[in-house]
Amino acid sequence: MAEEIMIDKGMTILTAKEAAEYLRVSLYTLSKMESEGGLVPFRTPGGHRRYSLKMLEEYLEKTRKTSRR
Repeated sequence: MAEEIMIDKGMTILTAKEAAEYLRVSLYTLSKMESEGGLVPFRTPGGHRRYSLKMLEEYLEKTRKTSRR
């Protein structure tokens, strides 16, 4: 059974290209971040990756904390 993810109405959703631009990384690096478990995008019915702005902000905050060690 497919996992269903609810997206809040007011949530800002970005494409992979927009997410990469927001994080200032390449699409390849964004894909690596996903395969390493740092980000888990939403998938459209067509298989396209979507990211919430909140998800990206949380990722940045988490990586800032771990890089200050």
